[in-house]
Amino acid sequence: MKTSFPTHALKEAGSALVLTMIMTGIALAILASAMSWSAHTTQLTHRSIQYTRSVAAAEAGTEKVLSRMAKDFLAGGDKNVSDNLASYRLTVPTSADSSFWSGWEFNDANGNVGQTFVQRLSANKYVVLNSTYAGRHGFTSIYTVVAHARESTAPQNVIGGVIQELELSRVPIFGEAMYSSGNMEISCGQPFKITGRVHANGTLYVEPGSDLTFQSTVSAVGSILFARDPLDTRSAPGGTVVYEDRKDTHVTAMSLPIGTNNSPEAIREIIQPPPSGEDPNSTLGRLRYYNQAEMILTVSDTGVTATSGNFNGFTTLIPSNELAAVISTANSFRDAREGKTVRPIDIDVGALTVWSQANANLRDALGSKDVSSVYVLDQRTLAGTELGAVRVVNGQRLPSRGLTVATARPLYVLGHYNQTNALNLATTNTTTTQPASLVADAVTILSQNWSDTNSTAALSSRKALPTTVNAAILTGVVETTPGKYSGGMENFPRFLEEWKLANAFTYNGSMVKMFPSLYATNYWNNNTNIYDPPKRDWAYDRNFDDADKLPPLTPSMMVVSRSKWATVAPDSNVAAVTP
Repeated sequence: MKTSFPTHALKEAGSALVLTMIMTGIALAILASAMSWSAHTTQLTHRSIQYTRSVAAAEAGTEKVLSRMAKDFLAGGDKNVSDNLASYRLTVPTSADSSFWSGWEFNDANGNVGQTFVQRLSANKYVVLNSTYAGRHGFTSIYTVVAHARESTAPQNVIGGVIQELELSRVPIFGEAMYSSGNMEISCGQPFKITGRVHANGTLYVEPGSDLTFQSTVSAVGSILFARDPLDTRSAPGGTVVYEDRKDTHVTAMSLPIGTNNSPEAIREIIQPPPSGEDPNSTLGRLRYYNQAEMILTVSDTGVTATSGNFNGFTTLIPSNELAAVISTANSFRDAREGKTVRPIDIDVGALTVWSQANANLRDALGSKDVSSVYVLDQRTLAGTELGAVRVVNGQRLPSRGLTVATARPLYVLGHYNQTNALNLATTNTTTTQPASLVADAVTILSQNWSDTNSTAALSSRKALPTTVNAAILTGVVETTPGKYSGGMENFPRFLEEWKLANAFTYNGSMVKMFPSLYATNYWNNNTNIYDPPKRDWAYDRNFDDADKLPPLTPSMMVVSRSKWATVAPDSNVAAVTP
């Protein structure tokens, strides 16, 4: 029997086999592609994760450097930073910081492993700040810090880089209408307008009894409260307050670089004479007024002596016969607030100005320049009922470079000060004034009508007349204690006369509350025998926005600001990177 197979069945079977093989091939190709895509995606995901880790590590590298720079700056100023650039460049996270860093490698983008790129871009330019204190002026240095990091134990060699810029600003302390190194209280029994910025390095208690207007930015490291200090037991404030500009709270503190804590008690050291053996070039030594002043006036039980300052080793002696025309210790008067007899060291500023123009000793030591700063050291032995102090008199005209008078004792200002416009003494026009500051334990204003003889009489016999003072004031206060109000910034300059609001105390300058008073320590008490307040025509002196018009020896506070943050390409040249 003959068997036969249909040819069409064979053809169909062959076609199915080919189709199956094709489909299988396609499926395998798709699977291979999917597997390849998955593997590549997984690789990219891991690379992305690793890059994120590397950037975070690089940022940690910059932060380690930046924290050191900020600490050094706050302790000693910009020189403290610029002198340590080599040390910062060798600073990277290590296993000594944490075992986490044992598998990481850092470089500075210039081929140096174990290093960070640190560069000073600009140095001490007097500019308008753009940070928290936007609008304030300061001497600013900008530093760039760049770190690159890779995890050496990771499967992939992924490098992350970060660049940061740090602004280190030295902000002159006389840039505010009112500044406090700690808490600040502002009250008023009459309408009160504050023209310039106000800043408290603590809490600001706004507690008006009348209309209070802030015309510029108000800021505080703590809170700004419409309330009295918790220790002030007076009734709640009943006035109104208007903020015409920003109100900023919880801002970065502005601190003096005194090399220790910035408590008000510690800051007081800048007006004290240095202890024996202290290096004048130490962090605190550089800020002491005694070490910076051009003329040192020393008064002891045996007499008055004066020399040049630390700038030439105190070697220039000023003849005693020349001092006699400028200095007097013969007067006395009663301070009703302190309840003591004041024994002032009277400085005739007009006579000092004339003497400074012609003397052949200190002027020569200063390079044919007028004296611009005087520190008064009171070493007299006084009775417990007496108060040693400094008083500036005849002060309408100052030396050509301005004048700063500093002492650790209380200071009194008698009559107009730094106001040569005799036709219009009550004015905010300071175009003809000289840079000036008054630095002391406490500052009391005695009007042009003050009489030492009447100082023991009743308040009605101590009648004031309008008086103008154009000078920054840096001094202390008696802080609020339970049941005893400090007097607030409205009573920051002290008074001992009957002004009766008809007589204005015109003031242009900057009021800086820095520390507790050590000598003039009786608390504020506006009773009927101490004073009756003046009309307060007060204004911030805009001259202080000009670096060339700041008072001699103006201290500066330190502000640290971050200005830029960006990632950079691996191992890139920082000079070619635009953050």
